[in-house]
Amino acid sequence: MAVKLLLVRLSSLGDVLHTLPALTDMGAAHPDWRLDWLIEPGFGTVAAWHPAVGRVLPFSLRRFKGKAGGLVPALWALRRELRSADYGAVLDSQGLYKSALLARLAGRPVWGLDRQSAREPGAALLYARRFAVPWGRPAIQRNRELFAAALGYPLPQGPADYGLGQVAEGWRAERLPPPWDALTQRPFVLGFHATSGAWENKEWPVSHWQVLAQRLGAAGFRLLLPAMGGREQARVAAIAKGQENVVPLPSANLQELAQLMVRAEAFVGMDTGLSYLAAALGLPGLTLYGPTVAQQGGADSRWPQLRSAEPCAPCGAARCQRRDRAPGSIPCQESLVPDQVWAKLQPLLTQGDRNAQH
Repeated sequence: MAVKLLLVRLSSLGDVLHTLPALTDMGAAHPDWRLDWLIEPGFGTVAAWHPAVGRVLPFSLRRFKGKAGGLVPALWALRRELRSADYGAVLDSQGLYKSALLARLAGRPVWGLDRQSAREPGAALLYARRFAVPWGRPAIQRNRELFAAALGYPLPQGPADYGLGQVAEGWRAERLPPPWDALTQRPFVLGFHATSGAWENKEWPVSHWQVLAQRLGAAGFRLLLPAMGGREQARVAAIAKGQENVVPLPSANLQELAQLMVRAEAFVGMDTGLSYLAAALGLPGLTLYGPTVAQQGGADSRWPQLRSAEPCAPCGAARCQRRDRAPGSIPCQESLVPDQVWAKLQPLLTQGDRNAQH
């Protein structure tokens, strides 16, 4: 019997991507089920790429910050829209108060994580059914376990499949418009060099990026770097100093970046959503982990990962806590030297497999 579901997973880019393999599992177990996704508008494009998603319902609580007067009418409008869809059930996979409260607007039983499993334990009080998914497992695996338990099918044992193979293949067959077409005329590697200001200690040092750019240039590759906003632009300018093969990317949305990713030779990135997006699209690459724990269990785990050998890593802290460090120094990232990165990256530049179906 066909079932119509509402999924509530608002953000972030990495969390949204780590939900996609669970949708692939669901689609294989229940191919006649339909799923709509309530999500932050900035990530709705990614949700729409998955074939199991019927409708994307963009809604942002953030845009009402400091504008409480518009929030109530927006919530009433969302409530009317959700209730008119007549969902059979609602699954909140985020486990936050805000996601649970939005899920309840649909007027149907809400399923979610139990108190020991949710990010905000009190959110579990708002669920009609609760499921235990132990912490300590990779985010992809936790999502797959939650969906299998909530939707009543055996947990698949195979590798995670993001379900983006078809859309990636379609993009590769299309001709890119300017200025993107010119960027792809020579072999290139993407470098996801920056993170949010709150997690600057995830970033690899500029001096290390410069050495990597030199190695890539000598091997005949350009290094393309996102340059969104003043801070990223300043980092790119510093990396590009004296490096003719370093190219800043124009302002881009997620779809434009994704269409560029499927044409790249490889990527090098920090623990960021763009690294996970590239891996989900099947792009070989190398992710560098300093203060955070390396993800396993998804498409990204097919490619090498470098983890800092510093005794303090991974600390999980957004700011380096070491008292012995020099001002501005991030020891865990500095210890990942360019020679290590090049040794891991170089084999990926010659394997020529750009059609991974993940």
